[in-house]
Amino acid sequence: MTRLVRPDAVLVQAVIAGALSFAHLHDLAEAAGQRGWKAWAYPISVDLLLVAAWHRLRSLRAAGEPSRSAWSWFAVALAASLGANVATAGLLDLRDVPAWLRILVAGWPALAFLGGTLLVHRPTSPGEPDPESAPAPPPVVEREPRPEAEAPPVPVPALPAPVTAPPALVAHAQKIAADHRTRTGSDIDTETLRARLGVPSPMAEAIAAQLA
Repeated sequence: MTRLVRPDAVLVQAVIAGALSFAHLHDLAEAAGQRGWKAWAYPISVDLLLVAAWHRLRSLRAAGEPSRSAWSWFAVALAASLGANVATAGLLDLRDVPAWLRILVAGWPALAFLGGTLLVHRPTSPGEPDPESAPAPPPVVEREPRPEAEAPPVPVPALPAPVTAPPALVAHAQKIAADHRTRTGSDIDTETLRARLGVPSPMAEAIAAQLA
């Protein structure tokens, strides 16, 4: 089923206003010396800059960014459109356009090109890193935990083997100890026993322990 297009008063008004502004810009450009297709290109350039500035203005405001530049170019395009409407209302003799207006009309293409370029290509702020040129972070390598080094065992000093005196040597030591007690009235000490027997100190201590 075909939908019927209902006329919208706002849309109709916009079309009429756009057509009139388009015609005024064409007439002014033609009066300023721009003939043929050049005169028709001027209103297109002004309207495109006006739309581009308004679109950029809305985008910047939605993103919460400064919109001073978009406002400036919107004001420039609006001034060009309003200026043409006022100039063609009888306040300006289109048969004798002043030189300053001819200069403005001739310089408009460069101004419109600069404004359109600045509106389309927004420069990146110095604080923002470029995501394409930013170096990729190095990969994270997970390292396995190193096992704790075991403490070396503490060496335990070996105990000396017990000294065993031969029975004959013990019997001989008993005789020496008895003789020493008879002569001195006291028990023989370990050092004297070692000297009398002629044995090492460990052996003498072991024999003295058996005599006690």
